[in-house]
Amino acid sequence: MFAQIAYGQADSACFEQAAKRYRISAQILRSISRVESGGNPAAFHRNANGSWDIGHMQINSAWLPTLAKYGITKDRLTNSCVNTHVGAWILANNFQRMGYGWNAVGAYNAKSQDKAAAYARKVAANLRNEEVSID
Repeated sequence: MFAQIAYGQADSACFEQAAKRYRISAQILRSISRVESGGNPAAFHRNANGSWDIGHMQINSAWLPTLAKYGITKDRLTNSCVNTHVGAWILANNFQRMGYGWNAVGAYNAKSQDKAAAYARKVAANLRNEEVSID
């Protein structure tokens, strides 16, 4: 799944590569990155529940056991391009599970319906300047 990810900055090429690989919108990935961390590749956040989020896509530590099966460790998540691809993989799985829509985008960040809807609205607001629709 992640074996061929090149190391380097999470630049436009990383977003485009991840979008192509997982058949999702690069604009949505960029918007999620901006909402999650302001696009900061060094972002790290400790959550009240003891978990933490890492990188510009704010990958939660709860994903580590699953990601370990693919050779993705906490240290690898500090690589911006790896972080982009993991975020794209999570979002693509949401789309597969929930359908291609805002509910799946909201589920990237939150499990509760209210929090997911609020998150999806933030991502949508970020997309307005690019005039992108996922419908």
